[in-house]
Amino acid sequence: MSETQTSKRCVAYCLAQSFDISTLAKILSETSLIRIIKGALFIEESEAWSVVFAYGAVVHWNITPEQQQKIHHLLFDHTDNPLTTVEEDNFTFALDCPQTKIVEDHIEIDSSDPIVLFSLSQGMAQSIKLASFETNAITTINNTSYIPKSLAQNGTIKLGRHEIAKIRGQLFLTKSDIILNYDLLDKPDFFWEYPEYETYYTIAAKYLEVAPRTDVLAKKLETIHELFEMLADEQKHRHSLTLEWIIIGLITFEIGMTIVDKLF
Repeated sequence: MSETQTSKRCVAYCLAQSFDISTLAKILSETSLIRIIKGALFIEESEAWSVVFAYGAVVHWNITPEQQQKIHHLLFDHTDNPLTTVEEDNFTFALDCPQTKIVEDHIEIDSSDPIVLFSLSQGMAQSIKLASFETNAITTINNTSYIPKSLAQNGTIKLGRHEIAKIRGQLFLTKSDIILNYDLLDKPDFFWEYPEYETYYTIAAKYLEVAPRTDVLAKKLETIHELFEMLADEQKHRHSLTLEWIIIGLITFEIGMTIVDKLF
């Protein structure tokens, strides 16, 4: 049988910051075969599988558009933080191949063991979550790129204190969201207990360049931190300048009152 005949569709999404896995498990267990594996929800339906991760990612294997729409609708009902920009990564796959490998977004898998699919999904989910972090970091950097330019050209940032405070808040939110979830990009705990499946995770993570992209993301976080510190220094400078003018004004007033008192 040719590859096109055996190939099936696999899609990874990052839809939200997080999902309520325990509630989803209760609802889905009424109609589907599910397993909770290390905080992730594994859904199996007649040679179709979905893996839902608590950190807002989901990987579908051989899921029809109708099934996918149904699952996504349920997922969005059980998250408080849906993403404005949904990340998506598409693959094809075939089971029971001579060996497991990924070439040009086609995944050949040497087994039909559902846990092998789960292991591959771990790397794919990390990659799509990382894509969400990358999008947030790049958007934040691009939206604030005029700040260092303004400082270099004019020696000051032409923004009011309120605008500076808002930008600092946005920078802080982006940075803290990524840092608080940074450990999601480490090797999943599942493979400490089941090392025999780690090879599959490694194949996916290596193909999707999770480790080098994480290093690049760390550099983007440094850029965001520098922007944050730059705005903090500007706020401190403006506050100090305001206090200086207040003191100068008070001294001037006191001198004026003294002169008036002596003259009259």
